[in-house]
Amino acid sequence: MPVDPLLYWIVVPALGVGTYVIRFSFLGILGNRPLPSALRRALRYTAVAILPGLVAPAVLWPPATGGEVDPPRLAAALVTMLVGIVTRSVIGAILAGGATLYTLLWL
Repeated sequence: MPVDPLLYWIVVPALGVGTYVIRFSFLGILGNRPLPSALRRALRYTAVAILPGLVAPAVLWPPATGGEVDPPRLAAALVTMLVGIVTRSVIGAILAGGATLYTLLWL
């Protein structure tokens, strides 16, 4: 579906300005001031909250299978989670999940 060029050139700069304002709110306004401890504590969980949101659609509705649940991807996600919980190692979890996915896809 083609995108209207006028709409495109309105939306892209608006998104750029919005992104700049969001980042400036932390970097420019707060600057070198210390953050409140509650905010620092909440910001520690940002990656933990975002990663499942990025990964879940690829596991539950993978484009490679036309949006149907794929057992190898589901198994790889579970292995990744279990290895991460047991070993507390991000790299170990990623490697175990990747190995599981490629082994099950190969089989």
